[in-house]
Amino acid sequence: MSCMSVLTRDEAHTRARLLDVHRYTIDLDLTRGDDTFDSRTAIRFTARADADTFVELKPAELHSATLDGQPLDPESLDGNRLPLKNLTAGEHELHLHATMRYSRTGEGMHRFTDPTDGETYLYTQLFMEDVQRVFAAFDQPDLKAVFDLTVTAPDGWTVLANGVTEHLGEGRWKAATTPPISTYLVAVAAGPWHSVRTEHRGLPFGIHCRRSLAPYLDADAEEILDITRACYDRYHEKFEEPYPFDSYDQAFVPEFNAGAMENPGLVTFRDEFVYRSAVTDTERQTRAMVIAHEMAHMWFGDLVTLKWWDDIWLNESFAEYMGYQTLTEATRFTDTWTDFGVVRKAWGYDADQRPSTHPVAPEQVDDTASAMLNFDGISYAKGASALRQLVTWLGEKDFLAGINTHFARHKFANATLADFIDSLAAHTERDVHAWADAWLRTTGVDTLTASVEARPGTWTLALHREGSRPHRATIGVYDRDLNDGRTLVLREHYETDVPQDAPEARPGARPALVVPNDLDHTYAKIRLDEHSLETALRGLSGIPTPLTRAVVWNSLRDMVRDGELAPADYLATAGAHLPEETDLALVQGVLGFARAQVADRYVRPEERPAALAALAALCRALIRRTEDGDHPGLRLIAVRHYIDTAAQPDTIAAWLADGTVPGGPELDPELRWRILARLAVLGATDEAAIAAELDRDPSATGQEGAARCRAALPDADAKARAWEAMFTRDDLSNYLFTATAQGFWQPEQTGLLGDYVPRYYRDAVALAARRGPAIAEAAGRWAFPAHAVDETTLRLGEECLRDADPIPALRRKLADQLDDLARALRVRQA
Repeated sequence: MSCMSVLTRDEAHTRARLLDVHRYTIDLDLTRGDDTFDSRTAIRFTARADADTFVELKPAELHSATLDGQPLDPESLDGNRLPLKNLTAGEHELHLHATMRYSRTGEGMHRFTDPTDGETYLYTQLFMEDVQRVFAAFDQPDLKAVFDLTVTAPDGWTVLANGVTEHLGEGRWKAATTPPISTYLVAVAAGPWHSVRTEHRGLPFGIHCRRSLAPYLDADAEEILDITRACYDRYHEKFEEPYPFDSYDQAFVPEFNAGAMENPGLVTFRDEFVYRSAVTDTERQTRAMVIAHEMAHMWFGDLVTLKWWDDIWLNESFAEYMGYQTLTEATRFTDTWTDFGVVRKAWGYDADQRPSTHPVAPEQVDDTASAMLNFDGISYAKGASALRQLVTWLGEKDFLAGINTHFARHKFANATLADFIDSLAAHTERDVHAWADAWLRTTGVDTLTASVEARPGTWTLALHREGSRPHRATIGVYDRDLNDGRTLVLREHYETDVPQDAPEARPGARPALVVPNDLDHTYAKIRLDEHSLETALRGLSGIPTPLTRAVVWNSLRDMVRDGELAPADYLATAGAHLPEETDLALVQGVLGFARAQVADRYVRPEERPAALAALAALCRALIRRTEDGDHPGLRLIAVRHYIDTAAQPDTIAAWLADGTVPGGPELDPELRWRILARLAVLGATDEAAIAAELDRDPSATGQEGAARCRAALPDADAKARAWEAMFTRDDLSNYLFTATAQGFWQPEQTGLLGDYVPRYYRDAVALAARRGPAIAEAAGRWAFPAHAVDETTLRLGEECLRDADPIPALRRKLADQLDDLARALRVRQA
């Protein structure tokens, strides 16, 4: 990565003091071929003083540039910076004409050709620095401007943008002028989209996808639009500022790296959210949460935008919290915080215990490369957890009053953490500045350890805190049901502050189970007292509410990771209680951790067959329990995990041959590819079968499934071909790279893969330097040899970090992977 491609905080502050940017006029021609497009930009701006500055772009070729009618030398482009020397105070107009490259990595202007029907689609993802891949810009979030956009597109295409678009004829499209927005929020999506359009409260709504996905979008259109309308209405009840843009389009786009992107008026989603195969209701809830999350950004992120990237959390934590809370309040998904506790909170806890942890709101992020690394479980899950704790402590009325003050003060402008806290402080006598220092400026996870002392007629709970944050926690007190010894009943909830002045004696006999943080309102690891832990291990499925069960399961998960609970005991607990579980998020979360971490990493290699057998038996129990057809989501989860844990091919091969699981479900494309991938790992299929399945399903998902299966074959030539595709050829898209990487490393194939472990570090560093951050992130996440839990893999990785100078995106991923590997070694040794 050229050092000139990174914008520093100091440079951004200097340029923001110098410039006031008024308007961008952008003209894109998308008819110039498969590799490049034409980009013309005019920027009107004012300089407040005489000075030098620069504008950014990353062209294939810069044809011309003029400032106030005077030509600039295109050869003066240095990396991504075109110098603007000897600016005088006053108004200026800059014109640039360039040829830009399409992307295959989900950055900039991504180009995708659908293998199902040959149709081509384009969309932008301009986050952080990638606007420079599409048009020239003063690229930093606090230089907002209005944007006028015109696009030339092939006949038969539709062009979507931040504002309502009008077809002018002959392939020309014009978008309505935007309000002031940041450069990274500009959006274009062009192609022969299938669209479903409606209006709500006078505002145009639209949802869009590839034509080949049209039947699947149509099947879910009302559900998606109902969620959108419900969230829109609920936000207007919460927020005094009305929705600030002229339309609301949601485009489901191919090969998208993130879950979604909050472009004003044109939210882009990964098109896996258009379901081609059966999904669980929890997966539908996840899609709904992302819809709610992105809509929250229209206010927090788009209307009011961070001044610099050290306040990423102001965007993401707020949208994360609002997404879950609003979904609970406004839709049929009323138990979203259980899923948050199982999936998102675990993501935050894991990230916060690594050496790469950082405060939710760092004091200073030096440059854009550093900022990009902070889009993680801390900025999303920990930040949302902190906001949930803030609402618990402050009260929702005062919290929303502060939010609305913040919008009023900073609409169509930029703000900082200090601005946000000042807005909250205006509506409460509580010391929110001290709260922010304790919660947002510190790192790590507090641990709250319970101890219970019982006396005749009373009992006392003491919570010992390892950490520094204040907590407001709800304590759940449970007794055994006298009529059913397997069931626990709630005696009471009460609230307490941590640290405690003095533990308060409670009336009654010692409870069977005491759960600190029962409603999961704070962010801390929980350790049950010894008696409660015994009750939980024996009676977890008898706890009455899913959210409480999630808190207890998370505590057990943390204990395994910290070497305090044997992996075999976790598997035994899962085997005892998951067959009775009804909450889909809990079943999926526990099985996922048990398979990916416990069986594949935390048990010793000689213990892995027994762990897989235990999980297969658990899945069979769930499948038997759901034979009546009343729990299709639970059955689907069990079938998926049975396939993934199969140690012998016979049963799943028979399912594939029959096209169904006995008693259902029938095999849809997702299940067929899942079975074929497992058969590939086990050496029970071949290239001919993979090619035949691809003929049956030639879609983009089918292409990925075939790449995954081919990489998983236990064959030296197959492994060599997959390695070359990932690390040598540089022609795989982001999704095909990921699919190939997912298939490559398999614990069952350790002997075959041994020589590739040392090659990984060298080849990944070179690949990341060539292909950039998106592929670097994929290489660090999916292509890392996570199965190789040994001292040699750890040593080689540490040498790579020390000596090989990987680009920041890969360095962060490797550091995190190596910390997880070291943890796995410690768990094995414990």
